[in-house]
Formats: sequence, structure tokens, C-alpha cells
Amino acid sequence: MQLMIFVDYSGGFLPAIDHSPWNGIALADFVMPFFLFIVGVALSLAYKRVPNKVVATKKAILRASKMFFVGLFVQGGYFHGLHNLTYGVDISKIRWMGVLQRIAVAYLFAAMCEIWLKSDDNINSESSVSRPGKLQLLLCLILASIYTVLLYGLHVPDWQYEIPSEGSTTKSFVVKCGVRGDIGPACNAVGMIDRKILGIQHLHRRPVYERTKQCSIDSPASGPLPFDAPSWCQAPFDPEGLLSSVMAIVTCLIGLQFGHVIIQMKHHYDRIIHWVIPSLFLIALACIMEATGMQINKSLYTVSYTCITAGAAGMLFTATYVLVDVFGYRRPTLAMEWLGKHALMVYILIGCNILPVLVQGFYWEEPRNNLLRLIGIH
Repeated sequence: MQLMIFVDYSGGFLPAIDHSPWNGIALADFVMPFFLFIVGVALSLAYKRVPNKVVATKKAILRASKMFFVGLFVQGGYFHGLHNLTYGVDISKIRWMGVLQRIAVAYLFAAMCEIWLKSDDNINSESSVSRPGKLQLLLCLILASIYTVLLYGLHVPDWQYEIPSEGSTTKSFVVKCGVRGDIGPACNAVGMIDRKILGIQHLHRRPVYERTKQCSIDSPASGPLPFDAPSWCQAPFDPEGLLSSVMAIVTCLIGLQFGHVIIQMKHHYDRIIHWVIPSLFLIALACIMEATGMQINKSLYTVSYTCITAGAAGMLFTATYVLVDVFGYRRPTLAMEWLGKHALMVYILIGCNILPVLVQGFYWEEPRNNLLRLIGIH
């Protein structure tokens, strides 16, 4: 949560820490996987014992549904931004996916795995990986394989889109593809699946690739289009789309395995070893993938991106555990503990700009004379 707040409000001034325009990784790109990782850890503790699997399933579905619809409300387009005091959304253009929606999907999938693929017999086991854990890891490999086959195997045809122009007219663009296995912004299978299933009018309208060199003269910051900008620069693209969410589920399942270590291992040394080794392995695997051409890409949520961010999350989790549980230095983490307990509220109010929108709703005579202006924030 602290990292999210930092990059959200500093990324505009420091493009180097903002989301990578396409391939590569920046500080902001760790936020989403860290969310998903810790959701997995928490799930393992929440479902340590499941007396009634049917009741637990109903509760998980209800919780995921609430999170999904809250995300749909705050990220679907109902609030129109910081610079115009309007609200409401055209259902024909609502954004179906988003950060909370992705977390809800990953949470539900991981919760089902934890509820139905484990038994209480494994709670006191000293085995490094229990039988249900092995099934969950196998599921990770299956999901990663499906994702990879679709990403590199699907044929992406030419496509087109429209954007509003001057007056009430629209401007049409045609994007030439006709390729297979492309992972560029224009012709990747992730975007194609979202356009086919969700509909291009329901995707995110400010894609991160608008900050690439091809699309911005101020790259890596947003800026005017170059005179020779390709036709896809203004096309909608959802970084929390359907196919990319498959690998988001994998991140959540990896977090689940780290939580199992807390339950199954009783000694600090054993826990640390069973966290550090897999984390380093994932980071090394990501580096090998990157070197062999399987790019680290947050928008596509590639396998290499999954590995490096899950490995980094595991190392940070281990470091925090050593600081707090082993050495007892809890005071430096009290702020993080408060943010963690109120993560959803903080994300909605700050991460989704609801608090600034509400504050700006109080003004005198004209909207620009609001409370933010009074305290010197423009």
C-alpha cells in the first residue's frame, strides 16, 4: 500500500519509477503482484482449518463478488476524474476489468484451491510441500503453460478502433497485424482476446504504451504524438484483461505456498530457508527467460514478469518476517500494519482518487475554487 501511494503520486514527476511503457520493469510494476502475493499468504492462514467446505465456498464467492462490484463501481468509469466534477457511466462503455476485479478473480480461484485441495491432516506436517501444495504448484504450471501457448500460438488478425474527434465525429484507425506470437503493443494475443470477449469499448482508454517512444515525444513520460506515430498509439488496451489475469492467479497461488510454510514449519530457520530458496529460484528463472527472449512485461503479465515479481515479493516478505518476528522490531512496521488492515479502504480513497474527487466537490462560486486550492494543492 505504501509503495502504491508513493508511485501513484510521484510517478508523474519521476517517470523512471512509473510503470514501464511496455517491456521491462519499474518500481510501480511491483505493486499489483505484491497485492496478489499477500492475498495468497493471507488465504492460507484464513483457511487453515475448513470445517465446512460448502459454507467456506459460499463465503469466498460472496467476498470475491463484493470486491469485484466495488472495483466495477470505482474503476468502471462512474467517476470521471480529478478535473471535471461529473459522474455516471455509459453502460455501453463501462470498463469491466480493473485492479480490484483482478484481485477478486485471483482470490476466488486461490480460495477454491485452498478449500477443496487440502485436508486438515497436512496442518502439522513438517513436509516442505504437502500433497495439496503439490497439486496447487502443478496447477501453476498448467496455467502458465496455457497462457504461454495462447500468447505465442494465437493468430492475431488486423483490427480497427475509433476515437472521438472534433465536434461529434469519430476518427477511425486500422491496425495491421496478421501475425502470430507478437508481444508488441499492437498485435499481441492478450489484447486480441479482450477485444473479442470484452469488447474494445470496454477496455482501458489510457494504455501505458502511450508513453513509448513511438507514441510520445516526451517518452518515458506522456506527451504529444510524434508525426510518424503508428496507428495503435491511441487504441484502448486493458492491463488487467482476461488472459493476463491467468498469470495473476499464479502469483496468488505462489503466495499461498509461502503461507503454507508458516503453518507447516515451526522454526524460524526452516521458514526462512523455504522462502529464500524459492524466491531466488524465481528471480533467476525470470532472468534466464528475459535473456532468451521471453520479455518481462507487466501489461501482458508474462511468465517472466510473474517469476521476478513473485520472487521479489518473497524476498521482501522474508525480510519483513526477520525484522518483525525474529528480531522483534515491530515499531518500524506499525504504519504498514495499519495500511494492511485497511487496504481496501485506502486503495479506494487514494488509489482510485475518490478522496480527491470528494474534496474537490466542495467549492465556492466555481469548481476551481475548491478546498485543495485553499490549502495550496492545484
